[in-house]
Amino acid sequence: MEKTNLFKLIHATEIISNENIVKFSSKFEFPVGISAILVLAQLRANGPVMQSNLAETLGYTKGAITNISSKLVKFELAERLYSEEDRRTIHLQITEKGRSALMEAQKIGEEIFVELFEELTVEELDQYLYIQQKILNSMKNKRLSSS
Repeated sequence: MEKTNLFKLIHATEIISNENIVKFSSKFEFPVGISAILVLAQLRANGPVMQSNLAETLGYTKGAITNISSKLVKFELAERLYSEEDRRTIHLQITEKGRSALMEAQKIGEEIFVELFEELTVEELDQYLYIQQKILNSMKNKRLSSS
């Protein structure tokens, strides 16, 4: 692959990603980032989870999860549950407000992507989907072969 085109693609991808983050942040009422939304999604899917498990699952540092968790608790999107047997054991749980915020975040994200892809024809969408799937399959195969 020609390096010039590869770097152009990387640059364009970064610009699109940054623009989408700016759009999302301007529409979402809570001052939390995409990482916090991913944490909320994990909590909704898996129920109360220890922060260390969240860090491992999402590939974040324990410090990053602590900061994200603190923000989520501050805005009442999640709550900390303390074990009665061992106060050092703390689980994070999504709240109803967090569930509503997550649904809103997903709605905003969908709107942003619909707007992004509405410029493409059906054929271009099919081609883009094919390319994305090819990249995802390659990533999956490389991960499996390195295990």
